[in-house]
Amino acid sequence: MDDTRSRQVVIAGAGIAGLTAALAFAERNYPVKLFEQAPHLEAAGAGLQLSPNATRILGRLGVLDKLLPAAVRPQAVVLRDAAKLRELTRVPLGQAAERRWGAPYLVAHRADLQAALMARIAEMPNVELETGARVSNIAAGPRGITAMAEIAAKSVIAEGFLAIGADGVWSATRKLGVSARGGASAKSRFSGELAWRTTIHADSAAGKAFAMVGAADCVTTFLHPGFHLVAYPVRAGKAFNLVAFTEGESIAEDWSGHADAKILAEAMLGTAPALARLAEDAGPWTAWPIHTVDQRQPWTTPDGIALIGDAAHAMTPFAAQGAAMAIEDAATLAGFIAASPVDPKGALAAWEQARRPRVARVARRGALNRLAWHASGPVAIARNLLLKTRSPEELAADLDWLYGWRASEAVDQG
Repeated sequence: MDDTRSRQVVIAGAGIAGLTAALAFAERNYPVKLFEQAPHLEAAGAGLQLSPNATRILGRLGVLDKLLPAAVRPQAVVLRDAAKLRELTRVPLGQAAERRWGAPYLVAHRADLQAALMARIAEMPNVELETGARVSNIAAGPRGITAMAEIAAKSVIAEGFLAIGADGVWSATRKLGVSARGGASAKSRFSGELAWRTTIHADSAAGKAFAMVGAADCVTTFLHPGFHLVAYPVRAGKAFNLVAFTEGESIAEDWSGHADAKILAEAMLGTAPALARLAEDAGPWTAWPIHTVDQRQPWTTPDGIALIGDAAHAMTPFAAQGAAMAIEDAATLAGFIAASPVDPKGALAAWEQARRPRVARVARRGALNRLAWHASGPVAIARNLLLKTRSPEELAADLDWLYGWRASEAVDQG
């Protein structure tokens, strides 16, 4: 390979993980070839939460200023009982979050984050993006990594020293180049949970109904044994993102699908009438199957392939850290590679070893949240009593390990 190709990074997937990785490598002067299967970049899902561990990275990459006009700084995370709507506790955010963790806690529409990332990508001359490009093969050889993509019935070859699979929970890269070598399943697994999503305008009937049960400037989570519902402002406060989680049967393996809305309605039996009316007014809801990935699979290969984000470790979203973990993965992978230019293979192994404990801890936190939020009977009573004894400051301190994390420290420790 010539010098450019010997330093080129090939990325499959132009979602949050792939775009962040492209920026993280490009700012370190690596040329990047970015393949996206969709003919046009369209954001899947709706809203997302960006905690300080993620916004700190976005700020360093020059993305945060482009995102802020469309994002919202919530003042708190509030937990409420879905049956009586009483507040159980809150974690202060807003200025308190910035003072404590050194970066803002934001909520935003996924499309707005993607647009901010793309605007920053456009300023990087060493990033080349190809849309409508399906990666069909990844091979390692004496010249490094060769990736083949199909674009308009034609094959395009890209060579580099590193191929990154940032192509999500249904990753082709995982099937092509990584899991086949690790003995674990390359196929994602349905978790048994459905996410029901909708976005409502603040000045609509549903928006006014939400104002009756939740705060327009907070992230509000309504707890119930059969479901939990998370609501927060997006689009500079002009809309609200609502997502409810229930058990359900597997549906099409895609970001959204069709499921019987009666599942959500039945799960919400026993909730406060005002919350039930909100759910009815906010429809139609789009169902999203929550898939996870076998945590035993490798994330890297010695010959230069790496998985990041959901392609590596898709988990249930109950810690609100899916986007943040993808952003962390991208930033730290670029940092490890740049810190060890003469030994990229060793850097890949070191990166995976460093990332696994943190990602596993986040997954455990999500599982704990799900258990607590769907508690019933004596367990719910004990949960509420425990929350009552903890001050907002103590609850914030419990998140220092998560929100106070810094990518630079992770690379240095690695």
